[in-house]
This record gives sequence, C-alpha cells and structure tokens, in this order.
Amino acid sequence: MLTRVEELRLIAQCVLADDRDAFGRLVEAYQPRVRRFFLNLTGGDAMLTDDLAQETFIKAYVNLRSFRGMAGFGTWLLRIAYNEFYSHTRKRQELPEEVASAVVPADDTSAQEAALTVQQALARLGHTERTAVTLYYIEDQPIKKIARIMQLPENTVKSHLRRGKQHLAALIGER
Repeated sequence: MLTRVEELRLIAQCVLADDRDAFGRLVEAYQPRVRRFFLNLTGGDAMLTDDLAQETFIKAYVNLRSFRGMAGFGTWLLRIAYNEFYSHTRKRQELPEEVASAVVPADDTSAQEAALTVQQALARLGHTERTAVTLYYIEDQPIKKIARIMQLPENTVKSHLRRGKQHLAALIGER
C-alpha cells in the first residue's frame, strides 16, 4: 500500500506531466482493493468485476484533476467505483438482489461452501446495505470513510450496517 505522500506525488506526476507510468503505479496499488469491492457487490461475477474496475480506473484517470486531496485517494477511488456500480445496475435496470450467484470450483470444501453462502447472502441484500457491509466488514473501512464514499450521514451508514448484518444473519441462518 502506498503512503499518503507517495500517493500525492504520483497524482501530481499524473496531473502535471501526464505521467501514465505514475498512474499505472496507482492502478497496481489499488486494483486488488477495487476488484475485491466489485466482486462482493456483483456476487462474484469476475467478468463484470473486470469491466467495472476498468471503467472505474478510466474515470479516475480522466477526472484526476478534480481530486482535491480532502479524502484519501483510495476513498475517492471507491466513491467512483460505487457510482460506477450504481450506474451499471441502473442502466441494466437490475435490482441488486438479482445479481447472479458466484461459481465455486468443483473442489467443495467447507471454507468454499461458507464463502459461497456469504456471497449468496450478500447478493440478496439491498444495494445500500450490501455496499455498507462490504466496505465495513470486507474492505475494513471506518464509518467516516464509508459515509464519504456513499455520501450519507454517519448514522445512516450505521443503520444500514445494522440492518445488513441482521439480514445476513437471517439469510445465512436459512441455509
């Protein structure tokens, strides 16, 4: 992971000198995080995850001059990712609960079954709850950053987390 100073240096190189190698280093540093975020939102759809991640990084590159540094680059990037996912679901007129289930390799172990159960349960959560749960429990983001990413008040994020956790428990308990 990059330090804040390294992030800002790379961003400055991108903006001032149109240094694509510097942006490439930002992509390398944040791609696993963005992909993991999308994998959880899409229910494990790797192709859709790749498409959404690519669109996110393209939009980040095009809009890099608008980055003000008020929040960290990772928070700003996840906000773009969140918007990209929301736009995708709106364009396709999909309800977030209808996201396809993930496919697990034939080698069934209890860990894979548990991961599949959690992914399927996440896919059945509402869009806002799933995003809040993914950012908090999987991406390990603090409430304050989640509120910035989702552009919601902190107490609203806490409510979505509480409801999401309750829904997950109920869904997993059904299985």
